[in-house]
Amino acid sequence: MENLPVYHGPIGKEEGERRLAQDGRDGCYLVRNSDSVADVYCLCVLSKGFVYTYRLHKDDSGSWAAETTPGVQKRYFRQIKNLIAAFQKPGQGIAMPLLYPVTAQRRAQTHTEAQTASNSLSPTHSNPNGYLQQLPPHAAQGQTNRRGKLLVRGKP
Repeated sequence: MENLPVYHGPIGKEEGERRLAQDGRDGCYLVRNSDSVADVYCLCVLSKGFVYTYRLHKDDSGSWAAETTPGVQKRYFRQIKNLIAAFQKPGQGIAMPLLYPVTAQRRAQTHTEAQTASNSLSPTHSNPNGYLQQLPPHAAQGQTNRRGKLLVRGKP
């Protein structure tokens, strides 16, 4: 599963939904670990603003299947990539065809770029303790907590 580009690992339902919403296109999809069932994966696809989740599991013979809409015959695939290829076509028992893969690599790259941008200090705030120099002398003797809030000695 780790070699599958759309596999995001144990990210949880909310994070999976957030990543699909971030892409925003109907038919974007990803695979993640199930939150509630061990050794089961979830195929998640965005359609009309809703995320539809289908459990993927491997049977005793090693074939993959997806729990689709009731009444649609369950199909088995030797490899997960074949299952995904089949669900890229309409009428397969899921909300909409899998059209746009949300890859874990692209997601990680976007996350890293966003972190780099948010961690950059603007020239006016290049000294993280610079604001202490602008406070009255008695206030500057305090310490700051993790959020940068000034803690004056003797007061919480």
